[in-house]
Amino acid sequence: MTDRQELARRSYDAFVAGDREFFEEHLADEMVFSSPPDPKLDRDGFFERCWPGAGRGQRIDVVRLIETGDEVVVTYELKRPDGSGGRNTEVLTFDGDKIRRIEVYFGWDL
Repeated sequence: MTDRQELARRSYDAFVAGDREFFEEHLADEMVFSSPPDPKLDRDGFFERCWPGAGRGQRIDVVRLIETGDEVVVTYELKRPDGSGGRNTEVLTFDGDKIRRIEVYFGWDL
């Protein structure tokens, strides 16, 4: 596994654990987060809109990691404590060991 793939995997573990320190260290200052309901959030917007969902007892199982250039494509299955969940794919773009862009593509309910 490459360093970027390892950082990508660790980012999902950190989200599940509510480990904001990991994200403070590994998100670029100019990071941009986009998902269908939240296009082009900056770093502060990510922490405001997305971070409240971290560390809520969910489980994330990574099923695919594909690295190409400065991007890592991650497909994962999410399980929430209530039994609901889904499968999503995200594209993480790196600048060295910093994540500078996150693009979320929602999948389907499992």
